[in-house]
Amino acid sequence: MRIAVIGPAHPYKGGVAQYTTELARRLGAAGHEACIESWSHQYPAALYPGQLTVTEPELPLFAPTHRRLSWRRPDSWFRCGRRLRGVDLVVLVMVNSVQVPAYLGILAGLGRRRDTRVVAQCHNVLPHEKSALDVALVRAVLSRVDGVVVHSVSQGEQAAALTARPVTVEHMSPLVVAAGGRRGAGGPIRSRLLFFGMVRPYKGLDVLLRALAAGPDGIGLRVAGEFWGGTAETDRLIAGLGLGDRVELRSGYVDSSAVPELFADVDALVLPYRSATASLNAFLAFEHGVPVIATRVGTIEHDVTDGVDGVLCEPDDVDSLRAAIERFYREGEPARLRAGVGSVDSGPAWDRYCAALVATVDAADA
Repeated sequence: MRIAVIGPAHPYKGGVAQYTTELARRLGAAGHEACIESWSHQYPAALYPGQLTVTEPELPLFAPTHRRLSWRRPDSWFRCGRRLRGVDLVVLVMVNSVQVPAYLGILAGLGRRRDTRVVAQCHNVLPHEKSALDVALVRAVLSRVDGVVVHSVSQGEQAAALTARPVTVEHMSPLVVAAGGRRGAGGPIRSRLLFFGMVRPYKGLDVLLRALAAGPDGIGLRVAGEFWGGTAETDRLIAGLGLGDRVELRSGYVDSSAVPELFADVDALVLPYRSATASLNAFLAFEHGVPVIATRVGTIEHDVTDGVDGVLCEPDDVDSLRAAIERFYREGEPARLRAGVGSVDSGPAWDRYCAALVATVDAADA
């Protein structure tokens, strides 16, 4: 099939751009003729309080990738749709409702009576902090595509409430961008945990800090990532909890080359999310031989096997997370859980994912 994936790619940074690039590459490896239609300007910088782009590619660049879409140029949306008339499948990579006007313009360019099938690949069906406008905008797209792919059952239910089109649930495939040397089961206990990635309210860093203050003495925490809205609130919470000598803040986007060093001297990665659809960070930890302490949200509770390669607890629950940290640090547990961390084999998962994406077209035709 001729397939166009519409979404962010280098120089845009982060998991969605990485996943878009890898998806196109995997579709090409499966025998399809794939391309990426990406952005010269994805959305106003004021809507994203952080670093939008990186200089060095986080994955090998995929060719062909075209950067002709701009939020400032509605004509670029329509022209993109016109160019894609006649391809077999267009994949709209959906992350937030800001993209919706452009996607509606692309759909208009494809034409009402089109031979090209369109699938919305939803990393998030709706934003974590959604409004009535978000619901209306996303419904406008999902009602006009031929099928929807989501990454969890709960997201499937959310999508099904917004469209009558077929909805496919397919687990997000592992993607490890910053591979590094795996730590063995031996070695010292570092008494240090890691929180990694964009810091936003739904990620639950505040819950983790409170659990750390209530948990075992002497356990430190490294926080590495961009802070949505700055660090002032987190700084105040750390000071109020008396954690100033136990918490290390590394504010700012972490380039892939710097990731291995973050995992080299920690005992576990902590994912204390209040809510989530899916996350690639558990796979990143496993690739470095590091267990994961996580909440039972989204697909994370399926990625981490409780008592084997990590510890699971309840979301938005300080006592549950504190107990999980205490359980992790029981005598012999860090080494035992580290020994349970397996290597990340992404090939079969990507084969299933690509097949499910293409099969969505067949479901729409049925």
